Amino acid sequence: MDSQSERRRLLDGESGDESPTGLISEQDAYLSKVKNGKLYLATFISVLGPMSFGFVLGYSSPAIPELTRTSDPRLRLDDVQASWFGSIVTVGAALGGLLGGWMVEKIGRKLSLMFCVLPFVFGFTVIIAAQNVWMLYVGRVLTGLASGVTSLVVPLYISETAHEKVRGKLGSCVQLMVVIGIMGVYFAGLFLDWRWLAICCSIPPTLLMVCMCFMPETPCFLLSQGKRREAEEALRFLRGPDASVEWECARIEDACDERGSTFQISDLKDPGVYKPLLIGVMMMLFQQLTGINAIMFYAENIFEQAHFKASDLASVIVGLIQVVFTAIAAMIMDKAGRKVLLIISGVAMTISTAAFGIYFYLMAKIKSAALMDVQIAAGEEAHPELAWLALASMAVFISGFAIGWGPIPWLIMSEIFPVKVRGFASAVVVLTNWSMAFIVTKSFQDMMDLLTSAGTFWLFSSVCFVNVIFTMVFVPETKGKTLEQIEAIFRGTSGP
Repeated sequence: MDSQSERRRLLDGESGDESPTGLISEQDAYLSKVKNGKLYLATFISVLGPMSFGFVLGYSSPAIPELTRTSDPRLRLDDVQASWFGSIVTVGAALGGLLGGWMVEKIGRKLSLMFCVLPFVFGFTVIIAAQNVWMLYVGRVLTGLASGVTSLVVPLYISETAHEKVRGKLGSCVQLMVVIGIMGVYFAGLFLDWRWLAICCSIPPTLLMVCMCFMPETPCFLLSQGKRREAEEALRFLRGPDASVEWECARIEDACDERGSTFQISDLKDPGVYKPLLIGVMMMLFQQLTGINAIMFYAENIFEQAHFKASDLASVIVGLIQVVFTAIAAMIMDKAGRKVLLIISGVAMTISTAAFGIYFYLMAKIKSAALMDVQIAAGEEAHPELAWLALASMAVFISGFAIGWGPIPWLIMSEIFPVKVRGFASAVVVLTNWSMAFIVTKSFQDMMDLLTSAGTFWLFSSVCFVNVIFTMVFVPETKGKTLEQIEAIFRGTSGP
């Protein structure tokens, strides 16, 4: 292993220039020689995990209508059971977040990603072979567990293998593949029954297991284990033959040595740890409190009210909107920056959820007027216009969420934590996300009863407004910065 002085020489450049300008020029010179082909290949294979995760999330939409009408009484779901079938995935995912945080530190990012394939495939196998409702629940919990591990491991794997010029674009592919998976299962559900659909959902995780065998572990994890030669080999695979990977390896190793590799509870007093952890937790809270699950819950009814009778096709359209705008976010992430997209996203969701509140308020007024023997025809005449208001609001909300608050919290989670706390901090953040997803999903109807539909969506609008303020004040811009530079910002040892 190189000495500290040797690593410093590599970091400062052969000329010995220690000025910030010298460091930046050395960094640019290094990146100019990097070839991204194999990095893109490793990223594509790893995001088969989020695609599988999207299949899990979307599976309930086409499966529940079939299972509520099935001729087999052992598998027929009533309303309560259907609700649990859809939401119990989040319980498994919350547990998966905790498990994933332990796994990435003990066995590494690559093996954690490969092992999460087992509950994916086994869970869908249990669903395929289900003989009663409880087997369906077990299958959903297992696939949820795998989804929780995936949602933690894949962003870490990508952030630690990608360099700063493409990290935003590649990190956004996580959410892009999730929504592609959701749209894919909606589309396949038009042609396949729930058992064949589960078989198809098992294909991407199986490919992930096979292909990941040929991909490297992340250099950061290898260096934290004292495996410098393996880390250099991984970097040569990821950066191509022309890049002087010793420079990047020395930079990562220097950060590992300075911060240590063993997390202790006392580290939570360190501003370089608790500041990014609080930001990560708050971003996941805000993401779930934007009302995304509520909007998706009402999507089918809204399409029907706007005379789109094929509600299953409408679900595919919703999925397509998510895919298009998440892809746009991925393409512009490294140019526009994270903060700008979060702010634009928050403003779009604030306006659209406020409009949703107005829609439900006016609908309630029309129904009240009809009950008071006002001409029902007047209510029916206003109904299509109000439905189109809701459709427009939904389109703006989904596109706004997809371009910012959908992908970026996961990307920032993978960027802001120091090496030694990435497993623990990521587990806390993922647990927060999935726990809030479960709480919001299960309490949504109670909120509607307590606050009315209009009041609930105005509450979501208020939260989206707070999102914007929070982003402007607390969320750092990480565009173009190395993971080590981002860590320095939180420690107050470097300017943004």
